[in-house]
Amino acid sequence: MSSDFEVYEQDFGTLTADITNKVGRIPKLSGDDKKGMVANVEKQMEEARELLEQMDLEVREIPLQSRGLLSTRMKSYKQELAKLDQDFKRSRIAYSDEVNLRNELLGDDGNTTENQRACLLDNTERLERSTRRLEAGYQLTVETEQIGQEILENLHHDKEKIQRARERLRETDTNLGKSSRILTGMLRRIIQNRIVVFILGAIILLSIVLAIYFAVRGH
Repeated sequence: MSSDFEVYEQDFGTLTADITNKVGRIPKLSGDDKKGMVANVEKQMEEARELLEQMDLEVREIPLQSRGLLSTRMKSYKQELAKLDQDFKRSRIAYSDEVNLRNELLGDDGNTTENQRACLLDNTERLERSTRRLEAGYQLTVETEQIGQEILENLHHDKEKIQRARERLRETDTNLGKSSRILTGMLRRIIQNRIVVFILGAIILLSIVLAIYFAVRGH
């Protein structure tokens, strides 16, 4: 595992723990204290996103066969940060400072109606849904890229197997050609030997017949 990944991972854990603590304190604050805390958490959330990007880059540098566990951990970290972001947004519109937040966003005089508050909450929900869709799209892109890399590697391995099979086939054809020539030579010699034997047999037989003929004639 990359040592840089481990460092980023430790920093991410420390940072998200601090963000979680501050998000829990935001609803209890008001006025400038709350604004300062919100600004601080926003900065830390941005730092956490940058750490995730660095960790993602480190994972991409690791060989594909070793990425499985790290990819699972990265997915968990992204889900954790997304949930933390949702908690942060909810804490900003908590009841203890809801009126002040509406005044900041809508610029009214504190007489915001219930319909306007509902509209604000609905817009916040839409923003959260859009954020989740973007994160899901990014995750799908990463997974698609990984699948594409795996397919390319598999195709490369298959190509090597096919090349090795072709080489073995050529070697087999060569060996078969040599065997065929050897068998043809052996068959030719067998035929030649049989012809020689036949001729010798014929000569011997003819000699015997001639010997018998001359012997009979001599008597």
